[in-house]
Amino acid sequence: MTDALPGLEPEPSRGSPPAAPRRRVAGYEIEDELRAAGAVHVAGVDEVGRGAWAGPVVVCAAVSALGPPPELPGRGERRVRLTDSKLLGPAQREAFAEVLPGWLTCHAYGESSAQEIDEVGMTEALRRAVCRALEVLPLRPDVVLLDGAHDFLGRPWRVRCEVKADQRSVSVAAASVLAKVHRDRLMAEIGEEHPAYCFAANAGYPSPVHQRALAESGPTPHHRLSWSYLDDLPRWRHLRKHRDPLAGSGQTTLL
Repeated sequence: MTDALPGLEPEPSRGSPPAAPRRRVAGYEIEDELRAAGAVHVAGVDEVGRGAWAGPVVVCAAVSALGPPPELPGRGERRVRLTDSKLLGPAQREAFAEVLPGWLTCHAYGESSAQEIDEVGMTEALRRAVCRALEVLPLRPDVVLLDGAHDFLGRPWRVRCEVKADQRSVSVAAASVLAKVHRDRLMAEIGEEHPAYCFAANAGYPSPVHQRALAESGPTPHHRLSWSYLDDLPRWRHLRKHRDPLAGSGQTTLL
């Protein structure tokens, strides 16, 4: 990336790259490095719903305020500090989601529907969802910080990729929590229309209840019909959609 700010690329290392540190508490290490390189506004981005069988993929872009992030009361004198949403319980995520919007400088959501995922593939659908979130932020970030090793966003955005950024970056951790809570609430609303699938409990992921409902009643309008699970459902296999490989980069995994 020839127009990248210094610091957009992690420091090179000799030999095999070290494993990313597993930190349970997010900090400002990456943001501070980027700000030292000239970035004023850093937008942490995270997604949820990539591997679900139903529902949209949802992205949150969050620009953190300077200063200590919010904490929650824990057991005894312990405090629960902001980190990857997967390391927090449901009640903790909900509690953080109540206070984070008032603490962040700004945040925004973007999503791509199941139909869009079927049409263009997950990578392109995810890129579109991120762009939608970034484009509705009230400010344009100098750098977009992505969780992971792959820059699927590209120009015109300046991108920094970091493995386990949701455990290392306050901005990405906040985006992780807000995206998760936002999508869970959305799936609960969808679940009211289709109670047999228990979307409020499984958020569209393949729980046993969800799989039984699929086998008995077939996919809802919110299901991804290009996903391979339909190959294992003889009654509904004819609904499988095969996407034009030129329409996008496609589904490669169900992580």
